[in-house]
Amino acid sequence: MTSIDTETKRKLREMGAMALLEALEAQDEDLTMGMSFDERLRLVVDEAHSVFNHAKIEGLIRRAGLRYPAADLRQLDRVDERGLDRNVIAQLGTCSFIERGQNVVFQGFTGSGKSYLGCALAKRACQHRIRAHYIRMPDLEEAWAQALDKPMGTTKFLKKYAAFSVLVIDEWLLDHPDESMRSMLLELLERRYDCASTVFCTQYAKKDWHQRLGSGVHADAIMDRIVHNTVWVETGSHNMREHAALN
Repeated sequence: MTSIDTETKRKLREMGAMALLEALEAQDEDLTMGMSFDERLRLVVDEAHSVFNHAKIEGLIRRAGLRYPAADLRQLDRVDERGLDRNVIAQLGTCSFIERGQNVVFQGFTGSGKSYLGCALAKRACQHRIRAHYIRMPDLEEAWAQALDKPMGTTKFLKKYAAFSVLVIDEWLLDHPDESMRSMLLELLERRYDCASTVFCTQYAKKDWHQRLGSGVHADAIMDRIVHNTVWVETGSHNMREHAALN
């Protein structure tokens, strides 16, 4: 163990360099014997940076509020049986769609793994150190209703949900949104259009969206901000909940 005096430790802690301090204290004198100062410093910084990155990623995942925090795009079950396109999933895993400001839709029957895929994609974004957030549509509606009753509540609400680089909206259009909710969705999607990625998890096919959005001008405008720049992924009808229960 490298010997570090108390005052140096205090200064490192004061600067928020705990990862660096821990890496210094953990460095093995026997293994580094004969190394130059530059070589030893490089090892310490590499170790400290690795710890810092891990903590950063874990923090992003925790704050994303994922329904399935253990979800992993690289460990999907029954990919071929479900009709999932491996190439599309692999491409999504690179997170390049975020750089292009594209949206993603996971559409399929109840239990087909849409929520898991949405969480896995958000987690992958976090692993790329990209800020992501998961929310169910009913919870989004409740948060909007609460915002309406607070001073500057709607402004803060829109600012918050527009800021996420990846926003996963699960149970999309499970219920018919009212006029206030449709107005909010239009404004939110307008703010996110072409500069952030929204992931929709839904059991409803694209042809049903317009009617569920009220069939009016709001429906036209909301659809216009989604359908032209979106990766569509059919998750099929295979019930993954039944599969999980049997294993």
